[in-house]
Amino acid sequence: MRVLLVTGKGGVGKTTVSAATAVNAADRGYRTLVMSTDPAHSLADAFQVELGDHPSEVFPGLAAQQINSQQRLEESWGEVRDALTDLFDWSGLKGIEAEELTVFPGMDEIFSLVTVRDHVRSGDYDLIVVDCAPTAETLRLLSLPEVLSWYMEKMFPIGRRVAKVVRPMLTKVTSMPVADDKVFEAAARFYERLDGIREILADPETTSARLVMNPEKMVIAEARRTYTYLGLFGYAVDAAIVNRVLPDSVTDSYFARWREIQKDHLAAVEEGFVDVDIRHLPLFGEEMVGVDRLRILGEALYEDEDPTAHLSTGRPFRVEDVGDDVVLAIAVPHAEKGDVDVVRHGTELVVTVGPYRRSIVLPDSLARRHVR
Repeated sequence: MRVLLVTGKGGVGKTTVSAATAVNAADRGYRTLVMSTDPAHSLADAFQVELGDHPSEVFPGLAAQQINSQQRLEESWGEVRDALTDLFDWSGLKGIEAEELTVFPGMDEIFSLVTVRDHVRSGDYDLIVVDCAPTAETLRLLSLPEVLSWYMEKMFPIGRRVAKVVRPMLTKVTSMPVADDKVFEAAARFYERLDGIREILADPETTSARLVMNPEKMVIAEARRTYTYLGLFGYAVDAAIVNRVLPDSVTDSYFARWREIQKDHLAAVEEGFVDVDIRHLPLFGEEMVGVDRLRILGEALYEDEDPTAHLSTGRPFRVEDVGDDVVLAIAVPHAEKGDVDVVRHGTELVVTVGPYRRSIVLPDSLARRHVR
């Protein structure tokens, strides 16, 4: 079983790469599903077929799906949302502002991850290709299971106990609505749906991320940041795909300066992604949509290689003995020393890189050691 997360800055061609990867795998006999978690779905446009919230057959062996995350959110968060709406209404905040505040950023997208987990557990597919949202949303999406896990384990039990204690007193002295057990049970069910997502996505034997970029300075910089933060959260990256590279067949003098600029950018990619497999896709002379053209693109991308293979291997997270010390190593490529901070709270080690933070619970054997 393989899961491929295809991500990149908006407009670089990640949907096309996702669809072409899926077509190539299905042609090799793999039972393949390609699914979009991007709120601005374009997977149907890539295949030129109608797609909905459930898998639809594109051709035998290949199914595609555009997840309606808003509908999934309504099903699982409705009771909690209503309780929050009542609280905001009591406080004087009404209308659309109150409704917007009851849904936290990224919450609708997290149900896309639940769907990935469900498909993995079903055993219906050999390969699942996930056409992710643009990189900023992808990072938030992939970190949500870990963030919510911390909240549910640390704060949720306390909040529930406090609510039980204060509810009888508050109802006597104020009209402020206080969450009852039904609301807490709904929140618990919401969290339970996330069970197992992290184990699937952070398992390098199962899941790999593939970064798609164009040979442009800003796009490459964004891809490098994404590479760093994926490493922080323990997600394996096995390929960097550079799309829309000028082919050698283009000899018109008009493109001479463009080719020179691309050459410098391609060198920057080689330097910045030295630990992963780097692949180039040419700038085609036509729009690569529809199964036939996607098949051509997939052949150009993978040639004779199996698209489900681990294109490169690495361990984004490891613990090893070095003399009398134990080293906890997390791969965070391109991070400067000043961007990294490590703080210990009890048995937890909090690692910060730029605006992102990860909490690592130390095993008993390491909890008594000094951290440096």
